[in-house]
Amino acid sequence: MKVMSARDAKNHFGEFLDAARRDPVVVTKNDRPVGIMISVEDAAETMFSEFFIDPESGYDEWLFGKVSKTMARVAEGTTRLHEHGDAMSLLKERLEARVRKAG
Repeated sequence: MKVMSARDAKNHFGEFLDAARRDPVVVTKNDRPVGIMISVEDAAETMFSEFFIDPESGYDEWLFGKVSKTMARVAEGTTRLHEHGDAMSLLKERLEARVRKAG
C-alpha cells in the first residue's frame, strides 16, 4: 500500500489519482494517517458504495419483491438456494455478460 503526504497528494494530484487506481493510498498529515484514497472500482466492490451512491427510486421495493418471491419459491420447493461461492460465480458471470452486451 502506498503512503503519500497530504502536501504531496495536493502538489502531484495526477500521480495521486493514478496511484489510487492501482492500489489504496494512505494520506498522511504530520506523519500520521488521516485518510485513504481508493479507486471507484475498488469502492464498488466494498460496502462503501452504499454510503455514497443513492439507489434508484423504487430499488428497495423491487429488491424486497425479488427476495420475497425467491423465498416463497424456496419454501414451495420449486427452486433452491445456491452456496455462497456458487452464487457469487453466477452473479459475476451475469455482470460480465451485461458489460459485454453494453460495450
